[in-house]
Amino acid sequence: MGPRDGLQSLHKQISLNDKLDLIRALAVAGIPAAELISFVSPMAVPQMADADMFCPVFPVKGGAQYSALVPDASGAERTNAARSTLTMQGN
Repeated sequence: MGPRDGLQSLHKQISLNDKLDLIRALAVAGIPAAELISFVSPMAVPQMADADMFCPVFPVKGGAQYSALVPDASGAERTNAARSTLTMQGN
């Protein structure tokens, strides 16, 4: 669980910078692991439409384990295209 769960259920669009600020704050608070984003269809979950842009700019810092939800082959293709450094989890 992590920011992905809360963010994807919001109706208001949250900017990439605001998402990054939230996750940085969680890291500073000492959260050791979190599922940050999801590579789902942007049409199905608009809040995760910027997952492709998130990976290249997210600073992975020592020790913490961050993951992303990759539910299908299309999501895996988007993940590979983003050259994610996250540990991916899928169904």
